[in-house]
This record gives sequence, structure tokens and C-alpha cells, in this order.
Amino acid sequence: MVHPVAGRPHVVSIPVATGCFISTGRSLDDAVTRVRLADELGYDAVYVTHINGRESLTVLTAYALATQRIRVGTGEQPPAGEKWSTDFVLGLPPWPGLRILMAALSPNMLRLAGEVADGVMLWLCNPNYIRDVVMPCVREGRERAGRTLEGFDVVAGVPGALTDDPHAAWAAMRRDLLPYLGLPFYRTMLERSGFGADIEAYDAAGGDATAMQAAISDDFLAALTAVGDEAGVRDSLARYRDAGTTTAALGPIPGTDFEATLRAGAPAAG
Repeated sequence: MVHPVAGRPHVVSIPVATGCFISTGRSLDDAVTRVRLADELGYDAVYVTHINGRESLTVLTAYALATQRIRVGTGEQPPAGEKWSTDFVLGLPPWPGLRILMAALSPNMLRLAGEVADGVMLWLCNPNYIRDVVMPCVREGRERAGRTLEGFDVVAGVPGALTDDPHAAWAAMRRDLLPYLGLPFYRTMLERSGFGADIEAYDAAGGDATAMQAAISDDFLAALTAVGDEAGVRDSLARYRDAGTTTAALGPIPGTDFEATLRAGAPAAG
């Protein structure tokens, strides 16, 4: 979900924007400092996850208190389902103007997001997949509901690093991406993205971690990430926007300087 902080105006129209993912890590103080920097640099939104970390609503409260204008967002209680059910709940009182974004990968989920949500959250979806699959499916869903894409937010997580050694950053990404190549929905999405050869090489590795990492190609990482010098980071974010993303949200790559990356990707820097 994405919501305005109390006392700040709520804007329904969604312009092209730049966001970021900032988790608390080991230090809430350091995270707040980064969020304050993102606010000063002109980032439009900051997101946190709701698992594997501190309680997200408290974290967002700390972020909001430390900033002036940046939007904040995290995960929401899922609705009751006929096929799957869950007891995982984040309590939140009714909030006028609260915008609900749905996480989606597959065409059917993307159509559903377009039909019932205010936006969609994407992970590991490179610009080609966003242009060729995400946007047409979301548009279909909006048409089902008698709506246009006006006001619909397409948020894409973009792993980024300002660095003169892209291959070192990609090596860190390979380690982080290994679990996803074993997950059915991500595998299908990657195949639709044109990286079926990566999946085949991953399977052929037979559980050998080094070979499994090597299966993740430079071409895939170059398409997915915003890695390189300042121009490289900005150009990569522009590829996402050109594909239809309304909010390209930078996230950190382990072992790199994320604050420097935030500066490189800031709206003012472009």
C-alpha cells in the first residue's frame, strides 16, 4: 500500500516518479538518515518490506517524522480467498485516500491488479517484460473495470549500484537471486522475459552453487539492474520509465554504496 502522511495532500494522478527501497538493516538511525537523504534529493516514494525486518508501520512512522514530502509504503492484509487463505494480518484503521498496490508477476495477476487495485508492485521484471507483458495486461484489467491507466501506479524494484566495477555488483546480485530461480512463478516470468536459457543452465547445474550463479547471465543482469557510472544508473532508470513504469524504485546491492547510488539516481541528477 502507499499512503500520504497525515497532513500532506493526497494526489491521485500518478506522474513519472523515482522511488527507492530502504530497509532498516542493523541500524534504524542509519536507515532514517538514508530516507532523509532520499527526501532531500527529490525521491517521490520510499518502501519497506513487511517481513524479515522491524515492524513496518513503526518504521514508516519514523521515516515520515524525519522527512518533509516523500511518500511511504509497505505490504497490506490480503483479502479472503477461495483458493488460499492466510492468517497473516497487519492491523490498519480505515484511511481515506489509502492507495492499494498489488504485487503481481503473471498475466492473470497483472490483469487483476489493473482491475481492482490502484497500482502494481513488480520485482525482477526487467523493462522488456514491463513493456511487452505488464503494461498490456494491466491495461486489459483497467478496461474490464471501465478505467484508463490514468492514476495507476506501476512500481518496479530496480537493484542499483554506482560503481566502476559492474561485474562485482552483478556477482553480489547473482548470490541474492539464486532462490528466485527455483520458484515457479519467477521462473515462468523469466522465461517470458526471454531468459529461458538462464533457467535451463540453472537446472543443469544440478545444485552446484557456483554453477547455478554462473547460469545467471550478464545480459539478464544488465537488463534488470541500474549499475555503472552516474549516466549508466540514470539511463537504466530511464529504460524502466520508457517501458511504462511510473515509479522506478532503486534498491541496494550488497557491498555497494547505496547513498552514492541514491545521489546518482535522484530526480535532480537527471
